[in-house]
Amino acid sequence: MDMQNYKRPKHLNLIKIKMPVTAVVSIQHRVSGIILFLSIPYVIWLFAASVKSVYGYTEALTILNSGYGKLASIVLLWAITHHFYAGLRFLILDLDIGISRDAAIKVAWLVQLLVVITFVLLAIKVVL
Repeated sequence: MDMQNYKRPKHLNLIKIKMPVTAVVSIQHRVSGIILFLSIPYVIWLFAASVKSVYGYTEALTILNSGYGKLASIVLLWAITHHFYAGLRFLILDLDIGISRDAAIKVAWLVQLLVVITFVLLAIKVVL
């Protein structure tokens, strides 16, 4: 390689870098884990309010049926479905199954496809 013609990146712009699907699945797995972790207090509070009294149950339903409640439900639904399927992928990789480059790419695309299918089917139920 001719070092004089080699152009090194001047800055690291993650939006312009074309990452492989395996990296995208890994990053999304981390993001979904963070979302799930940060949502724990909200989900516990909502559950506690719903079992406290009839008024609390009505309040929880009102929150969940609001625009922000539905948005939060959809984000959590995506996080759960993605974290589940990507987690299964990583468990399989830990067993040294599908670690070749081609197999890893195929399984990563399968994870993305399963997440989309499952998310759409479940999100229809949440929105309607």
